[in-house]
Amino acid sequence: MRVMRSLRAVAGVLVLATTTVPPARSDDGLEGVRAFRVCEDPNNLPFSNQAQEGLENRIAKILAAGMNLPLEHFWYPQRVNFVRNTLRYKLPGDAEFRCDVMLGVPAGFDQVATTRPYYHSTYALVYVKGRKLDGVGSAEDFIARATAARDDITIGLYDRSPATQWVTKHRLNEQSIPYRILNADPEHYPGQIIEKDLISGKIDAAIVWGPIAGFFAKRAPEPGLTVIPLRSEPGVKFDYGMAMGVRHGEPAWRDAIQAQLDARAPEIEAVLREFGVPLVDANGQPRL
Repeated sequence: MRVMRSLRAVAGVLVLATTTVPPARSDDGLEGVRAFRVCEDPNNLPFSNQAQEGLENRIAKILAAGMNLPLEHFWYPQRVNFVRNTLRYKLPGDAEFRCDVMLGVPAGFDQVATTRPYYHSTYALVYVKGRKLDGVGSAEDFIARATAARDDITIGLYDRSPATQWVTKHRLNEQSIPYRILNADPEHYPGQIIEKDLISGKIDAAIVWGPIAGFFAKRAPEPGLTVIPLRSEPGVKFDYGMAMGVRHGEPAWRDAIQAQLDARAPEIEAVLREFGVPLVDANGQPRL
């Protein structure tokens, strides 16, 4: 999962009666908050980059505007110790931490206090149209095709992800090419498995987190890509709820963010759909 290039406590919620959000007051949980300061990766599309082209960049702007706060970024690559070096980092004598909110963490991620999930997605299978896998429309189709052509179909996936469990369960390991989920190269981004290796033909299929699959499929050149959202099955969980995270001990701040997530839900969903995110419900069923 991503989601922290992998994936991501149920929060209390301040429910707003309408989507018109009043200016920040002390009872909004924003007393003393001077800006909406996000912890972001500078090269992690479809989620974020320094050009602010990612879906989390767009959502940050929506929330900051709703809170009547200026938007600020602290850029740091999502590698090992991302939380410690961003959300929880403050030099001796400094009045402020580097940033105050992470926009994409798995719901219940224990290193932070999380909001409720603001979207659910799932892993997806991706292949190039017009090649070996035309006609494959489901996980079952793919298993049958790959099993029948063991010497001819390769599968790219990130190591230690649900995809690893899935290919093991279905005896497709020998056809799988593992990629490192944490890459030390600052120029690396998770969609490279699609933009470079899948499209070039180095691999025949990729199994990746759904937002990655959907975004890079929309950017792919002709003949285009087929994206098949995968459903969880016994022994393999593919679908996850994604939340926002703040420091433990800051419930008012978390609740203020939750209130905005509730109030701005239609705008946020529009961004997710624009970016091609495969959306599912809390039970992993597709949302059309």
